[in-house]
Amino acid sequence: MATLTTTPPSQSSTTAYKRKPLTIAKKRQYRAAYLFVLPFFVLFLGTIIVPLGYAGYISFFRKQLVGGVSFAGLDNYTRALTDTDFLTSVARMGLFLVVQVPVMLALSLFFALALDSGMTRLSKFIRLGIFVPYAVPSVVAALMWGYLYGRDFGPFAQFAELLNLPAPPFLTDQFMLFSIVNIVNWEFIGYNMIIIYAALRSIPTELFEAARVDGATEKRIAWSIKIPAVRPALILTVIFSVIGTFQLFNEPNLLRSIAPTVIDNSYTPNLYAYSLAFINQDANYAAAIAFLLGILIMALSYAVQLWNQRKENQS
Repeated sequence: MATLTTTPPSQSSTTAYKRKPLTIAKKRQYRAAYLFVLPFFVLFLGTIIVPLGYAGYISFFRKQLVGGVSFAGLDNYTRALTDTDFLTSVARMGLFLVVQVPVMLALSLFFALALDSGMTRLSKFIRLGIFVPYAVPSVVAALMWGYLYGRDFGPFAQFAELLNLPAPPFLTDQFMLFSIVNIVNWEFIGYNMIIIYAALRSIPTELFEAARVDGATEKRIAWSIKIPAVRPALILTVIFSVIGTFQLFNEPNLLRSIAPTVIDNSYTPNLYAYSLAFINQDANYAAAIAFLLGILIMALSYAVQLWNQRKENQS
């Protein structure tokens, strides 16, 4: 009966798998790389991680007139879940998301497809003109549009007065949300267009040439090839839009000065958290509001990604 014997690996074969010691030049390169990356990690730790940790810490406490600061556990979070002002502001931003994001992405996709098709003249000038509003700070954009919306001094109101018509109701309770939608769309259509346009430019041109040989029109190519190919870019813009929607602050905060009866301290969740922390001096409850808002943003972003993955698996 034959027996199988295993011979131990030779000394040369075991040493072959050992990692070679780093040379002095390699050590210097790694040291230089760590030194270049170190400032980013210091700033990230000091401006993101530490403030988040501190905000999470104070969200479990309550400041009282009698007794000072005391541990509250999850009381601030349960209070937020029953706070009508907070829930109303979240619902308002949900409506804002449903109205603003489809319009913005549809226009961004349309402009990107028009520029990529090459049918528009002066495409570089048009692309720059659409993107320029994104370079305008949101504070400046809100002030500019606030002047245009003004009932007493705005050009729209003055033009309506010349025609003996009432001033446009841009700053009324019924139209204020759509007025802010217009400002945000004006700011971010160009930004999202550039993202989609860059994705379109990365598609191999052989696909378009083959489709044209088969008799496909430009509309068919855009619908069947271009739009499916830029789906990851569209999902990215949707996630950015979800995050930006629930972080809306500058526009309503500045428009509040010309429409104080329409925009209150709880018009958006971010504005509500700011008012709680710096006007009501309730930083503990404001921190809990901010963390709940962050959890909501993460949940919506994850839902968008999960929906995209299911669509890809089905296709």
